[in-house]
Amino acid sequence: MSTASVVTRPGLVLADLLPASRLRDTALVVGGAALTGLAAQISVPVPGSPVPVTGQTFAALLVGSAFGARRGFLALALYAVAGAAGVPWFAEGTSGASGASFGYVLGMLLAATLVGALARRGGDRSVLRTAGAMVLGSAVIYAVGVPYLMAATGLPLGKAVALGLTPFLIGDAVKAALAMGALPAAWKLAGRRG
Repeated sequence: MSTASVVTRPGLVLADLLPASRLRDTALVVGGAALTGLAAQISVPVPGSPVPVTGQTFAALLVGSAFGARRGFLALALYAVAGAAGVPWFAEGTSGASGASFGYVLGMLLAATLVGALARRGGDRSVLRTAGAMVLGSAVIYAVGVPYLMAATGLPLGKAVALGLTPFLIGDAVKAALAMGALPAAWKLAGRRG
């Protein structure tokens, strides 16, 4: 079987194209956590909201898609646990589990797992499939993050949505567009190299 046919076969994620080993998987998990932490430092405050716009959601969804559900989950779990334990790699160099935005971190863990499972089924191979995976992943992040924001701040649902979801929709659309270009292009490039 040629490498090109292996590359186009569902059941693989981009990370599976690297030679398999425990060292590879460990490096991917640690690297995925570090990438998410680095992307979290790209942070723009949103006036009136305790939640900034960051690059960490994009990194979390990209890590999940490229690594698959298991490695994506482990990378984001490492990111969440280390940040909760004091590593200052959450948005704006913060750490700890008590912040109003920690629910979004938990949502990213679940979202990375979901988009990783979708990628393993070919959800990152075309623009439309990638768009669908990114929308679902973002929805999971908000489904956990907004209720957590409500609980942490005492905000009513309408206000929590206004401060913790609505201001981020345009940025999420831009992040989804980047992923829609990057992931299918990476698969095409991998197929050409085969």
